[in-house]
Amino acid sequence: MINVYLYSKKFLAALIMGCFFLYSCENDINEVKGLSTVKLGVEEGKQIESFMSQGGRIKARLTAPKMLRYQLDSSMVEFPNTLHVDFYDSLKQIESQLNARYGRYVENQSKVFLRDSVVVFNRMGDTLWCKELWWDQNRQLFYTDKPVKIKYANPWQLKFGTNGMQADQSFSNITIFQSSGTMILPDSTYY
Repeated sequence: MINVYLYSKKFLAALIMGCFFLYSCENDINEVKGLSTVKLGVEEGKQIESFMSQGGRIKARLTAPKMLRYQLDSSMVEFPNTLHVDFYDSLKQIESQLNARYGRYVENQSKVFLRDSVVVFNRMGDTLWCKELWWDQNRQLFYTDKPVKIKYANPWQLKFGTNGMQADQSFSNITIFQSSGTMILPDSTYY
């Protein structure tokens, strides 16, 4: 009888303690959800001027009014309010320039995605217009699969690429995919 009384007393004490612990825990559902969300580290910069160099030589100069750097598995840099890039040759002369309303740089791929009113022109006066453009820094190559319009200065030509194009960084060698356009040729002595 004493054994049953001791066990029931211990059981009752354990039950009261368990109820006490259950009712003392209070969690707001939003706090619990907040614990499982990943907080992104975002650095913000204004009036950015950045230089890219290879082998001790300046290759490009980027300016932008705003830059956001996201610390994810792979760092990503975003330029949400326009950007301008000057590309330099080995003599530190500007060989081409680029303007876009939006840009995103993925560091581990060394690729830049540009969109919204992308315009590129070189020192020969050639100009490229497109909606989207990729720049592969490792290969020093621009490419897109979206429609492009290119105006050549000498001789004057206007070409359209319905399936995009590919060009080197100086825009001196351009391949247009599925092109059409107008070409003005000088007078010829051949009939």
